[in-house]
Amino acid sequence: MDPSARKTYNANFTAEKYSQFLAELNKDLQNPIAFRVAETPVFLTDDFRDKLISAGNDIVGTILQPDFKQLTERAIPDKWRVADENDHPHFIALDFGVCKDEQGNIVPKLIELQGFPSLYGFQVSLADSFRDNFRINDDWTVFFGGLDKSAYINLLKKTIIGPHKADEVVLMDVNAPDQKTAVDFYLTQKYIGTPVVSLSDFEREGRQLFYRANGEKKLIKRIYNRLIFDEIADDAHVFEKVVDIRASFDVEWITHPNWFYRVSKFTMPFLQGDYIPKTRFLHEVTKIPADLENYVLKPLFSFAGQGVIIDVSKNDIENIKDPENWILQQKVNYEPVVKAPDGGVKVEIRLLYLWPDGDPKPTLAINLARLSRGKMIGVRYNKDFDWVGGTIAFMK
Repeated sequence: MDPSARKTYNANFTAEKYSQFLAELNKDLQNPIAFRVAETPVFLTDDFRDKLISAGNDIVGTILQPDFKQLTERAIPDKWRVADENDHPHFIALDFGVCKDEQGNIVPKLIELQGFPSLYGFQVSLADSFRDNFRINDDWTVFFGGLDKSAYINLLKKTIIGPHKADEVVLMDVNAPDQKTAVDFYLTQKYIGTPVVSLSDFEREGRQLFYRANGEKKLIKRIYNRLIFDEIADDAHVFEKVVDIRASFDVEWITHPNWFYRVSKFTMPFLQGDYIPKTRFLHEVTKIPADLENYVLKPLFSFAGQGVIIDVSKNDIENIKDPENWILQQKVNYEPVVKAPDGGVKVEIRLLYLWPDGDPKPTLAINLARLSRGKMIGVRYNKDFDWVGGTIAFMK
């Protein structure tokens, strides 16, 4: 982390500026932001930025392998398999903890990955608000590869809208306006014009899907998918009430729901590199490690950290009935590298890639960061703290 930028930022920080910053972020929104936004961005050194890029390249290289689909076929639950899968994910998100290696160097370590969109719209607004309210100068950027805001939004349009008109592409989630990430939905609509719809808004005629805007029925040519099936898994009769989107339609998926499972925790045992924690499918572990305190146990098919066993025991492993659906992963210990006024804060940085149709590989475009003082990154572990929550990393 850049010590000079951190010192300057902290010296100029005030609670009043933070309040103004939050007010600007929430201005003109339909509803206030539903998650905590941290008091500070992260400032990366050139060296750490380059390590992140290198780590990301190694992982993307695995996803680009010709046999990647074959390797990950078992990742897709039969219940949630959707027809008409395409040949690559349009979004890739890679989560790295900021850690210290055995030599004392600050390094990124992969936590999780997903072939699913993240806050691609909100992060643009967040960066602008940090810059405006805390006077972050123009030689710092949140974008990679020479992109600026205009080029980034054009790449976002190319990925999501492609050759279609904006009103032929819908951003869809279950009960979309009520989602915690709805702020991102409506900022995306502001930046690229895609309407926001709920799953229940879909109307079907044969192989075609429609939605209504101002009473007019409109044909859907692409779905910018923000629906995670875990959110509807508890409703056994959900597809009796809404269109069964698992069927085959004359519609393009951006990105296809199957990629949520293919690029996920399931991928981690296939990855290698200096910044990848050792990970194995549990059913392939022939000998339980003696140092289990250095491992975590994760279910493959869970969402938002549910079911993760942090303090693993031999009994935990022996009591699992479906070891093929679990991974044993080397524990990643976050280093509290961000200096808050009252101590260190742990950091996770998410690299966000865009992969439009026609491009040979994904483009690393922007980032997301999260600050934590709790045992894990996430809302439930940081309820009573400040200088925690969602943020973004600036780089020279």
